[in-house]
Amino acid sequence: MAWTDQQGVPAVSRGSMAIAALSTVVEWYDFTLYLYMATVLSRVFFGGGVTSLLATLGGFAVAYGMRPLGAMVFGHIGDRIGRRRTLLLSMLLMTLAMLATALLPGYATLGPAAGGLLMLLRCFMAFSVGGEYTGVVAYLLEGARRDRRGLVTSLAAASSEIGALLAVALAALTVGTLGPAQLDAWGWRIPFFVGAVLAGVVWFARSTMDESPDFLRQVAHRSVPDSPLGHTLAHHRPALWRTFAISALGSITYYVGITYVPAFLSSSGLAAEGHSLGLSTLAAVAVTLVTPVTGAFADRVGRKPVLVGLALACTLLPLGMFGLMTAGAQRQIALGAIVLACLAGGVSAVGASATAEQFPGEGRLSGLALGVTISTVIFGGLTPFLAALLIRMTGWPLVPGAMIAVVALAVLPVFLTMPETRPSRVPEAGRNAGAKVACSDSDPAGK
Repeated sequence: MAWTDQQGVPAVSRGSMAIAALSTVVEWYDFTLYLYMATVLSRVFFGGGVTSLLATLGGFAVAYGMRPLGAMVFGHIGDRIGRRRTLLLSMLLMTLAMLATALLPGYATLGPAAGGLLMLLRCFMAFSVGGEYTGVVAYLLEGARRDRRGLVTSLAAASSEIGALLAVALAALTVGTLGPAQLDAWGWRIPFFVGAVLAGVVWFARSTMDESPDFLRQVAHRSVPDSPLGHTLAHHRPALWRTFAISALGSITYYVGITYVPAFLSSSGLAAEGHSLGLSTLAAVAVTLVTPVTGAFADRVGRKPVLVGLALACTLLPLGMFGLMTAGAQRQIALGAIVLACLAGGVSAVGASATAEQFPGEGRLSGLALGVTISTVIFGGLTPFLAALLIRMTGWPLVPGAMIAVVALAVLPVFLTMPETRPSRVPEAGRNAGAKVACSDSDPAGK
């Protein structure tokens, strides 16, 4: 945290921290809702058929590429005029995009233009989402107590999974309750209207948040950089590479170890589609539970040893778990999916604080935008497709596990040589003795 009072209590209120921690629910709700409703959307906006589903999923992939651009724009805004304002702006745009999607006429009314407008809105949504996760992580890091940064920032990842659970529950309820004609005519709009309302509520809640104390420090010291991205590129290039490496492992463990698993099981004939989606729910619960535990553990032992341990585990366990799942027994499939989910949740948990701590407050959002989102596009957006393609070409079902292992081995030297970024613990006596303490976070460790 940037400023503490005489008792070492963060200047950011608990209410502001809770709002920030829970607000990533909206981001992942929209992300997963679109995928769960993809078959319905393909009929409504593209006329139905195999090519329509491919167009729906292809548009999602294209829109995903807008996230790094949005992250850099919102990162610049957050580094220049404040974390609170950029979080308000991004959520406002997300609210409008969800509402516009819920109101959008379909193929029967607009013809081919309906699909084009849907893709345009997806690009707008992806742009708005770009600055969400990195902005929230930076805000939580800067507002948290120094010895609780790992736990607090990990809550952003945990609440994302709550959004995924909410999306799958509402999508399943909508599809299960309504008949095909009702679903295509108007029922598909319900989950998107719910998302717009949820985003609006979060926007209103964010309007009551305090500004990040670290940004207030920068304003007070007149150290706000004129060009945050240029400042980061000039002074923190090694930090960018470390951030990229951490995010690479986090992305591939999540998008291959969790997101791709249902498609892997159903396409391999190992599980029916309904059972595969049920495993997705199980994985989301596992991530929600393991994430805060790992974040708290990283506060006790440090970011570096946890990252090294997880990288070592990722060199062996994913291969074993995909091998276990190919055996076909339901218990083995469930065990494999849960272990893969726990690995991904662990990396995401410690990665939240470890990436944000690579940079000082000056230019932190821009550094995260460049390192995290570009890595996510490469190792997240592309890897499920690549995994499916390589399995088809080689006939080897363990390819997804091997992909995770290769990335883990590649980033392990970075983890072994990186500096520890966990702030040194403040003794209780010192915490209660001082007047107002300023922590400038001038070095990567925030010491």
